[in-house]
Amino acid sequence: MRITVVGDVLLDVDINGAATRLSPDAPVPVVDVADIRRRAGGAGLVATVLAQDGHSVSLVTALSNDDGAGHLRRALSGVSVLAGAPLAPTPTKTRVRIGTHPMVRFDEGCSPAPVPAGTAEMLEAIASAEAIVVADYGRGITANADIRVALTAAGRRVPVVWDPHPAGSEPVAGVAVVTPNLAEALAAAKAGGLAPSGTGAEEAGRYLLEKWGSAAVLVTRGEEGALLLPAGDAAQGIPAPKTNVSDPCGAGDRLAGSLAVHLGLGLDLAQAATRAVEDASEFLANGGAASLAVVEAPGPEAPGPEAPGPRPVVELKGLELVDAGDLHPDGVQLARAVRAGGGTVVATGGCFDLLHAGHARTLAAARSMGDCLIVCLNSDESVRRLKGGYRPIVSAEDRAELLLALECVDAVVVFGEDTPEACLTQIQPDIWVKGGDYTPEELPEARLVAGWGGRCVTVPFHPARSTSGLAEALAKVS
Repeated sequence: MRITVVGDVLLDVDINGAATRLSPDAPVPVVDVADIRRRAGGAGLVATVLAQDGHSVSLVTALSNDDGAGHLRRALSGVSVLAGAPLAPTPTKTRVRIGTHPMVRFDEGCSPAPVPAGTAEMLEAIASAEAIVVADYGRGITANADIRVALTAAGRRVPVVWDPHPAGSEPVAGVAVVTPNLAEALAAAKAGGLAPSGTGAEEAGRYLLEKWGSAAVLVTRGEEGALLLPAGDAAQGIPAPKTNVSDPCGAGDRLAGSLAVHLGLGLDLAQAATRAVEDASEFLANGGAASLAVVEAPGPEAPGPEAPGPRPVVELKGLELVDAGDLHPDGVQLARAVRAGGGTVVATGGCFDLLHAGHARTLAAARSMGDCLIVCLNSDESVRRLKGGYRPIVSAEDRAELLLALECVDAVVVFGEDTPEACLTQIQPDIWVKGGDYTPEELPEARLVAGWGGRCVTVPFHPARSTSGLAEALAKVS
């Protein structure tokens, strides 16, 4: 699904460590840093989660040109970022934790920012979306007049889910659902002169429903679930599954993104809201926003800011191709080692004849979904059977070497069959990634991968980038 996320991006940094002594300078703990984790927050978190779900995601936002923005762009691998001119520093929130206990948070660049400029590409991303999420974090992108006009028009044809912010702009009229949390809803109602009684969720929600002119308001209530208030209909309580949560960060972002997806797939409002609450609970149960962070170890051996993320437990990138139909042993060993270390194994496959930008983008997106990426590569004989006698243009040995030269590729497995099923059975990846405009369920490998508890994800093709097109162009000039 083509989803556009409109909103403000933050950089979240977690510094984790242990404290066993007090500083001699003051009675404060000395934190021995174990790791530093960076991730995209705000609208960036929504976009990251949706991209990892396999959707084609465009992010309409504003980015600066400082170091923080560089970290954000790396964290947003797999997302098409459409950003206006830099108008303010990257807002950065740095949390220091001792074990699981938060100790202090530093906010940088979080003062009010001017309204960012829009571009034609931003407006086109809104106009062409199949569903839209607005993640307003009060940094001005939703105050841009052109973007507001585009969102109003989009709301007439596709579901728009608006996650509001107390310092942000009011939602445009006509959106499908606005998703304030209970505290936000009560504060907005009190600012409007109401004094809600009891928990006040329904009274505040009804007030906001009329004030904002949306089709529905979904007031989120943490572990108590949510209260759905459709225009002209009775309120409906939606319970949340019981979940042990140490950090609720990101639950609202996950809920808003899932709600837009389910509405875009045609579910009715109550069904979509129920599924979104369940998705948010599952997200938290699996580690929440912290699970999406890029981890860096401290010290001189730490990966620099250009590193895309942690490398797998074992790096086995030696190139020793074997006979067609056999497996490159390093790929299988790598999968076993990463899985034994609790990591996520990602695999993708194809001919990769004449490596081009579309391949590189798909591979980078796949690598961002786990802890290693293994490429299942068709042998020369397999390519000839599938593509014709004039293919491959590049031998399997050279294709594998080029793939392994990419930072995002950790191992290559060469197979000689027409399909990668035997190869997949040996590797048993947690995630199987393919490019295409079909749904993951339509992939021929979907049932096989599901057999060991894995899942399939699709990432979109990139128009005008194909091996066949390159081959035809080369033939014309030769």
